[in-house]
Parts: sequence; C-alpha cells; structure tokens
Amino acid sequence: MELHAITDGKKASRELKEIIISIFTLVDYIHIREKNKPSGEIAALVEELLNAGVPKEKLVINDRLDIALLTGIPNVHLPGNGLPVNKVKMAYPHMKVGVSIHSLEEAKGAEKSGADYCFFGHIFETDSKKGMAGRGTDALSEIVEQVKIPVMAIGGITTDNAVKVLEKKVQGIAVMSYIFSANQPKEAATLLKNIVCKGG
Repeated sequence: MELHAITDGKKASRELKEIIISIFTLVDYIHIREKNKPSGEIAALVEELLNAGVPKEKLVINDRLDIALLTGIPNVHLPGNGLPVNKVKMAYPHMKVGVSIHSLEEAKGAEKSGADYCFFGHIFETDSKKGMAGRGTDALSEIVEQVKIPVMAIGGITTDNAVKVLEKKVQGIAVMSYIFSANQPKEAATLLKNIVCKGG
C-alpha cells in the first residue's frame, strides 16, 4: 500500500520545502504539482529538496516532463489530457509514468498505453472539485477489478474514510489538502501512514 502526497499549489516555495522535508520519510511519493509557479521556481524547489536529502525516487513531477528530465527525477505524473503516455514511455523508457483517469474506459486506455499506474478520482467530495459529487468506492472497485496496472485512489480521502477506500484493494491512496492544508502536516501524514500500513 502506497501513500502519495500531492502539493496543493497554494504555498510559497519556502513553506512547501519545509512541509516536504518534514513528511518525506512518512510517505512513499511526493508529487510536485505547482501549476501557478514558473518553471524556474519549480526546478529550483526540486533542486533544494534534493540538496536537503529528499530522495529523487520519492519525487514525482506533475505534468512537467521537461522539469523532471532537467532535475533527474525518474517519475512523472500526467493529467488525462496531458502528453501521450506511450510516447513518453517510448522516448524515456527509464521514466515511471502515471496518469490521472476518471472512468473505466480511461483506465483501460492508460493500461494499453503503457502507464505504470493510474490515479482514479475524485472518490469523495472535495474542495478542489467544489459542487461535484464524488465518483464513489463502487466505481473505484470496478476499475481495480478490470485493469492490471496499480490503481491509486484520490479525492477527499481522510483518516475517517481511508479504510473504505483501502478495502477496495487499491495499490494506495493520494491526498492533497489533508496533508498540505493541515495545521500539522507531519502529524496528518503520520495518521494516514498508520492506516495505510495496516492496509485499512
């Protein structure tokens, strides 16, 4: 079972760096998802994290293949409408490539294109998708059963509902606001990690 922490795009780089350094030993992957920051700032943040001892294998660059390549990060996560997974895998076979999906059809497409894993969501209602009902754990279960690549659940997952998600035999869970918007991010990561370690 894996725990993925995804940056929320709301923090200054300095604060982001402090949070990531405080949690990196507690999570399996940290996704740098900073759509509003300039490329140079994201690259500088990644370099600072590496210099602070965060293993490059734990970092995932969201959508920015160029930054991943420039900084030597071996993991990239693509949005559903992002670069074609098969072309990225063909050009950079060493790269671990994940993709966000929102339906069974998209999950099968991700598998066929050679994605190493997929994120399915959002499972529960979440502030980042205000007004949109969650897709639920039944839809999650269907996808887990019908594709062979690892499926991670994302969207509105907290310590209160994580067990319901893990029961669906997912490979792991991904959270954004539960950790990065928490008053005590390290404590939040610890609580979730304990649940993930028990497999629910």
